[in-house]
Amino acid sequence: MTRITIDCGTTNTRAILWSGDRMAGEQNRPVGVRDTATEGSNAKLKQAVKNCLDSLLLESGADYSAISSIIASGMISSNVGLAEIPHLTAPAGLGELARGIARKELPDICPLPIYFIPGIKNSAEKITLANYLDMDVMRGEETESVALIRRLHKGKPMLLILPGSHTKFVGVDEEGRITGCVTTLAGELLAAISRHTVIADAVERRLADPGSYDRRMTLEGYESALKHGLGRACFSARVLSNFTDHTPPDIANFILGAVLAGDITAVKASSLLAAHERAAVVLTGREPLRQALYDILSADGYFRDIHVYTPETEVPLSAEGALLIAGGSEYGL
Repeated sequence: MTRITIDCGTTNTRAILWSGDRMAGEQNRPVGVRDTATEGSNAKLKQAVKNCLDSLLLESGADYSAISSIIASGMISSNVGLAEIPHLTAPAGLGELARGIARKELPDICPLPIYFIPGIKNSAEKITLANYLDMDVMRGEETESVALIRRLHKGKPMLLILPGSHTKFVGVDEEGRITGCVTTLAGELLAAISRHTVIADAVERRLADPGSYDRRMTLEGYESALKHGLGRACFSARVLSNFTDHTPPDIANFILGAVLAGDITAVKASSLLAAHERAAVVLTGREPLRQALYDILSADGYFRDIHVYTPETEVPLSAEGALLIAGGSEYGL
């Protein structure tokens, strides 16, 4: 069976050609739904997806007659994507996601239908100032979560932590269903503070990186933000830069910890995820966010069963999950 998966995010689109369970080709374009939001049209995104698909076929020497299905996930199914597919309401697992797949004809992109995996939202209630903090949504993280659940779930609640530009904390119940999520702007805040504030000079406009990660400075920034707030912690980083011998990488780690303090506060305050205090916590994603969150959670002590998941293969979790979901659909994908 030869299939193609498409994963579209805020700034990037990736398409993978699959021969059975083996990756046979990959194409990426630096285009995402942010382009649609800023330009008021999804024409650029359509062209990027079309280019990815055409290039995959060209490099493999195949044509569309050899493709059994094209499966799309992520922000591509949002109102700024290619086809808006309603969110499922949590709890939802692999079965619900498979049944929620929507088939769409987009002939200006390719001659085959594209099957869109829906996202998940926390609640179906009307949102007001009284309950808005209970609401959250995901598009794309559900496929990553399904892959992690299939690999790691052992019949007890889990808390999956997927750090990135928008960090997702995903609750999973005993049955392996996603119960909802909490989202923060951790990565975007790090970038904004480090490149577009008075702190930029102190960190040389750079974020903390894996090669210069410093646990002590990260925890110092975390504690500072918990006690004094993010704004004060960030200005304190400038004080450290001007009046001590701490280097720009030291300050970048301090800022990393300060920003992540808000993430941990949000999870503890969440009525949805607070019950996961005794759940198995699984951390994945890129460094040094993953290591920083592990060190902070370990030092904090609120969660006791913490694991770091390192992928065993180069197969993206999002694509692995998309194929798992597609395999259970009524379309025979």
